[in-house]
Amino acid sequence: MTRIFDDPSNFASEALAGFAAANRQYVAPVDGGVVRSTEMNDGQVALVIGGGSGHYPAFAGLVGQGIAAGSVCGNMFASPSASQVYRVVKAAHAGGGVLLSYGNYAGDVLHFGQAQLRLNAEGIETRTVVVTDDIASAPIEELSSRRGIAGDLTVFKIAGAAADAGLNLDEVERLAKKTNYRTRSLGVAFDGCTLPGAGEPLFHVPERHMSLGLGIHGEPGISDHAMPSASELAKLLVGRLLEDKPDDAGNRVVPIVNGLGTVKYEELFLLFGKIEAQLKDAGLETVEPECGELVTSLDMSGLSLTLLWLDDELEQHWSAPADTPAYRKGHLEVRPHRDVEQLAEATTADVEPPTTAASGLSTGAAELLEALRAVVVEHEEELGKLDAIAGDGDHGIGMRRGADAAADAARAAADGESSVGVDRLLIEAGEAWAEKAGGTSGALWGSGLIALGQSLGNKDSYGSDDGLAAAVAFSQAITNLGKAEPGDKTMVDALLPYIAVFTEHNHSGAPLEQTLTAAAEQAKEAAQATAELRPKKGRARPLAEKSVGHPDPGAVSFGLIASAVAQAYKDLDGKGAQA
Repeated sequence: MTRIFDDPSNFASEALAGFAAANRQYVAPVDGGVVRSTEMNDGQVALVIGGGSGHYPAFAGLVGQGIAAGSVCGNMFASPSASQVYRVVKAAHAGGGVLLSYGNYAGDVLHFGQAQLRLNAEGIETRTVVVTDDIASAPIEELSSRRGIAGDLTVFKIAGAAADAGLNLDEVERLAKKTNYRTRSLGVAFDGCTLPGAGEPLFHVPERHMSLGLGIHGEPGISDHAMPSASELAKLLVGRLLEDKPDDAGNRVVPIVNGLGTVKYEELFLLFGKIEAQLKDAGLETVEPECGELVTSLDMSGLSLTLLWLDDELEQHWSAPADTPAYRKGHLEVRPHRDVEQLAEATTADVEPPTTAASGLSTGAAELLEALRAVVVEHEEELGKLDAIAGDGDHGIGMRRGADAAADAARAAADGESSVGVDRLLIEAGEAWAEKAGGTSGALWGSGLIALGQSLGNKDSYGSDDGLAAAVAFSQAITNLGKAEPGDKTMVDALLPYIAVFTEHNHSGAPLEQTLTAAAEQAKEAAQATAELRPKKGRARPLAEKSVGHPDPGAVSFGLIASAVAQAYKDLDGKGAQA
């Protein structure tokens, strides 16, 4: 359990500030994460890594000479926002292009991908290599669908060493992809982790059992097994990884025994000895192994084994020196420090000037977002528990962070000295949601609200056709970004039925109040019907069996919000407000 904090909602940001203060010789804080505080060579490739907080030493602990130029740091177990990625890259890049690398999680893919598009459009050549080392999350024929766990370290280390050696972006990207392909991991959990401020872990493992195939965001494993002896555990982990080895594997491997948070180092060392013996019996030579806490999950009781199959090229970069807060190897001459204030200034983005409109319309839009916030707050705990069944349990808190940020931004926009139009109010609300919530839901809801504002535009009044066009724009933003289809057990399974009913009622000439209510009822029914589906997207996919019988939390939250907005609009309309 995490005990040291003031406000749990500020845990990640305050921990990051303290980390930066304690490691000024390595890192400098910027808006969205940290970057190297030491100089880089002009024209050097910048490796920028990142993900949710709660995994130290990953990700900020690997920023420094020989590994990463910067790390984007999201909230607890939540992906950073696209704007955070953008700002960190702007401060980190040195003119040689940027390689983004992170674990293969939907929220990270969405946010980093959005930032990559923006950076490339601005002339900063940016590419991505996602880490897919976890063999439990998908079969080998679906290698690209696997999630990233402790194999992050091998990809980051080799890509970072290649960048520091002066290789160009093509070569750094090639080596990162090669390392990822030759890396395999498998983990076990003995009990779940507890988010700051929470009273209970995200899951429990039955006493004297272990959960095989855990994730690093508090996800339980895919199956429970009786607790083995150390020798049996070593045999299980090594055996499963060798069955999954890359087709060009040789006989030299880097074994990494990684503690998830509470397993003692002595236990990890004991297990490493058993693992090395298993590898030797299999005819494999171990090269520069690692044993310790490298990619954690708060206070999770568990561990993982990673194997990287080397060749001469990869071994050269794996063995290269590195000097970061959490990972040091060999010897590097310390480089001069950069101007920290200049780094912070580099993250400042252009701000679009506001549009003005009738204050009543903006106030009405802000009140609808207040209704959205209220229903999310009311059901936060329920949504978190539902998400914990087959995910990481953060849907409730993530939706709460996003709804709070959006409602606050909308209220500030509506009540400011220069009242903004409905379009700008919703765009600012969407940007705030994505920024503060992170994760998949943050990216989707943020993009949806932005699309809603862009569709509505800045008018003196709105009609039912405007409402339909805006709802369709919201839906298209969600589906285009998330790539989910009906039946995937996502928010889309409630969203598309909502749009269908909305369209039908609007074409029949029904009043918008009636249309919103009918569409919301359909969304809630469709959300409950997702209980019979097996998830095909997101973190719940590897735990499909546990998900069956329970509705999708994203679909449920959409249904709740749709109903709250319909009721709030009815209340507004009763006061004479325009649509």
